[in-house]
Amino acid sequence: MSSADRPATRLATRLAFFVAGFGIACWAPLVPFAKARLAVDDGVLGLLLLSLGIGSVVAMLLTGVLSARHGSRPIIVASGFGLALVLPLLAIASSPISLALALFAFGAALGSIDVAMNIHAVEVERAAGRPLMSGFHALFSIGGFAGSALVTVLLSLQVGALACTLICSVLMLIAMFVTWPRLLRSVRVQEGPLFVLPHGSVLLLALLGAITFLVEGAMLDWSALLVIGAGLVTEAQGGAGYIVFSIAMTIGRLGGDAVVARIGDRTTLLWGSLIAIAGFVVLLTAPVAAVAIGGFLLIGLGASNLVPVLFRRAARQTVMPTGLAVAAITTAGYAGVLIGPAGVGFVARLGGLPMAFWLLAVLMGLVTLSARIVTAEQHRMSRVDA
Repeated sequence: MSSADRPATRLATRLAFFVAGFGIACWAPLVPFAKARLAVDDGVLGLLLLSLGIGSVVAMLLTGVLSARHGSRPIIVASGFGLALVLPLLAIASSPISLALALFAFGAALGSIDVAMNIHAVEVERAAGRPLMSGFHALFSIGGFAGSALVTVLLSLQVGALACTLICSVLMLIAMFVTWPRLLRSVRVQEGPLFVLPHGSVLLLALLGAITFLVEGAMLDWSALLVIGAGLVTEAQGGAGYIVFSIAMTIGRLGGDAVVARIGDRTTLLWGSLIAIAGFVVLLTAPVAAVAIGGFLLIGLGASNLVPVLFRRAARQTVMPTGLAVAAITTAGYAGVLIGPAGVGFVARLGGLPMAFWLLAVLMGLVTLSARIVTAEQHRMSRVDA
């Protein structure tokens, strides 16, 4: 196996994360155009968008199995090129069925690259002997900013939806051609069964991943309604909080590797979750918009490095093959993004949106309480391995 501790492999990993974030972000601004083209209502559109989630979850489960046997490189290559090739189909699908099929394929490519790039990332980080995962995840966020911004600018210049996707696809293809030869040609192949139910520390990591992703999904779908409903901002300004949250997440991840290297995984989980909880308290008790923005900032900074740490712990545990463990956490996290916001809406209907956000703060407290448990188990395994 060629050394994973090389600038080329780190570049390839960063580009894979960038392509994944860029690809999904390119689709988001095109959703209204798809709805208008097909002349469907919100209910039908919601079912169509569910196809993307179903494709992602199915692919995530399969990717963990395939990566355990064949490594992450072929999956990253196939799914990265798949994202680029399927994206234009989303702009020309002329019927609900054709769009559903295209979204399923797009979701499958997204789910596959999401799992495979994290497996590749933990191998590269392991070889480097220092934290790198936060920086890799930062590239996903940067890719998301770049993709949504580019499509929005092109649409504002009256460029058609198909032309927008073709331009984005070309950029993604160029990135993948740069990535392909620099990925690890072989990885640590896992022996044992092809499918293992998550158990032990992996089950706990998956739960914490679902909570963390749930918080991110709720901030995207519900935070604007929260501050508007509290009378802190107007409808036109409702998205400002999420923008601050996203920027804080990206900045936190860009500097996260240095922070984790200095204070360690346990302290990062502990204080990161506490800062996020403090952000919820500030947000939910804010008397004015400026204070609420501070809450968004704290939540973004606090949550920014939780997911990278959880993936690192998945790579270091020994109760399951790494590929299957990473797939379990990714799938649980994606389930949190898909199902969680609906759960927030259900709680909000019963007791109001502020109550739902207080519940998110309580769930984040489980990360705080689990920090010592997760890392203590790793300490025990390290002594055994030694």
